[in-house]
This record gives sequence, C-alpha cells and structure tokens, in this order.
Amino acid sequence: MLIGKKHFLTVGALALAMAAGSAMAQQKSVAVTAIVEHPALDSVRDGVKEALKQAGYDANKNLKWQYQSAQGNTGTAAQIARKFVGDKPDAIVAIATPSAQAVVAATKDVPVVYSAVTDPVAAQLVPSMGASGTNVTGVSDLLALDKQIELIKKVVPDAKRVGMVYNPGEANSVVVVKQLQELLPKSGMTLVEAAAPRTVDVASAARSLIGKVDVIYTNTDNNVVSAYEALVKVGNDAKIPLIASDTDSVKRGAIAALGINYRDLGVQTGKIVVRILKGEKPGAIPSETSTKLELYVNPGAAAKQGVTLPEALVKSAAQVIK
Repeated sequence: MLIGKKHFLTVGALALAMAAGSAMAQQKSVAVTAIVEHPALDSVRDGVKEALKQAGYDANKNLKWQYQSAQGNTGTAAQIARKFVGDKPDAIVAIATPSAQAVVAATKDVPVVYSAVTDPVAAQLVPSMGASGTNVTGVSDLLALDKQIELIKKVVPDAKRVGMVYNPGEANSVVVVKQLQELLPKSGMTLVEAAAPRTVDVASAARSLIGKVDVIYTNTDNNVVSAYEALVKVGNDAKIPLIASDTDSVKRGAIAALGINYRDLGVQTGKIVVRILKGEKPGAIPSETSTKLELYVNPGAAAKQGVTLPEALVKSAAQVIK
C-alpha cells in the first residue's frame, strides 16, 4: 500500500508539473499603451480586452495584460514604449498616434498593433494600408471629411467660417487641417485654425476664435478631446456651435458628431492581436479602417449654443443625448 501511495503521489506531482508547464507555454503577454486617458481611447482599450477574452485570452487566467497611459506626455510615451519592448510581450497595442509612433520607433521586432490612428501612413507607422512586411499593423479611425462637412452644413446651414482647435504636433490633426483647407472652399467655407500644443492651451485657443468663426469643428485630437469641457464652456458662453467627430464628445456638450464607435474599434483591433497571438505575422496583415459610423446629437447643447437641430437630423441619430 505504501509503495502504491508513493507511486500515486509521484504520478500526481508529475501531472501537476506537466499542467503547469502547459499553462506557462500557453500564456501570452499583451502590453497596451495610450497617449492619454479619455472616453474614446479608454473604449478602445476595453474593446481590445473584450476581443481577447472572447478568443480565450483571459487576464485572470492565461494572459499577462499590462496597460499604461502617457498622460498626454510624448516623453513619457517613449519611456513606456522602451519599457514594454524590454518586457518582450507577444504584442504591443499602441492607442493614438503619439503612442504608436513611440512604440514603432522603439522596436523593429516586437509585433505592434496600432489603433485610433487617423493616418498611419502620414504618421510613418506603415508604408501603406496594405500588408507592411514589417512588425506593424493596426486599425485606423480615419473619417471621410466630406460627411463631416455635410453634418456641419446640416447643423449650421449658413456657416462660412469653420474654426478648428488642434495640436500642431499631432500628425493626425495636421492631416485633417490640410484636408479641410482643400475641401471647405468647395462648399463655400474657409478654415480658421487655433493651435493648442498642450491640453491647458485648449480654452485660450477656443477663445481666440470668438468673433472669427460661425462654428467650431473638432477632430479626434487628443489634447482637445481631453479638455473638451473647456471648449464647451467657450461654445456655450459665446454661442458658437460645436461639432465633433468623437461621439463621446456629444455627451460632454458638443451638438453633434458623426463618428466611430470606439469600443467597436477596440474589438476590431483586438481581433488582429488574436491573429498575432495565434501565429500570424503582423507584416502579413493589412491595416484596417472602420466604416461603421454613428450619429449622436444633443439638442440641449444646441439650445445653449444658439442653434436648433432639424427634426429630420434628430430622428436619424443613433443616439439622442438628453
């Protein structure tokens, strides 16, 4: 009986060791970084985590999950990038252009999946939207600006001067500014720019537009979105309508936005990460975009900013903020 018991214990210990070894072999590591925390980027992060869990990669079981925000500081973004590269995860997810640029600059080997980057080619993350042949792929949140201009005209039909507060150091925003400079004159409008290199500059940049613009349009500029309440105060006080491209900004006081559901964008990004965890090379996966747009409107914000939303526009919205 004693010999049998010893044999049983040995077999049991061996089985446990094999199971532990198998679990270690199956465990994957994903590091996620974002340039700043605000509702849209947080939704991307949560969507990535959701997609991983749906595919069987659970942070409480077989997935090492790391997340760090650079709190709006590009120097911090570079530090986080270097740390994550040193950790040698199976994939790094970089949310928003500055973080993606920092990570791509830090490694040519660790798989990188960018997300919420408007123009990854202009940001020099990938050579084209096709398979890059490098260690980088991802999902762009590029919006068709002609549809944004249509929305501006629906909300403020007589608008001639469109203001835009943006960070000239963010590649995404520079691309949008250049495109609007070309597109707006075709619709009888001009662009009036106001630079906000830091989050604390957003309010003063917005105030500089008072008396110079008929409407303010905001893209997904991270400085602006992070300080959107400051922009809303200026819009409300000066009766300047605010139109956004980030739907979460409508909940915070913009009149309307035709934009991407960033949770869905995160899930889309997470599915690419899953493909990499299962063995695909990032360089063989073409970059993707999201074509699913949602209209959010806020009639209360419209009243505060001096306009009345057309009934047809309100009825066509995916969500009406009360």
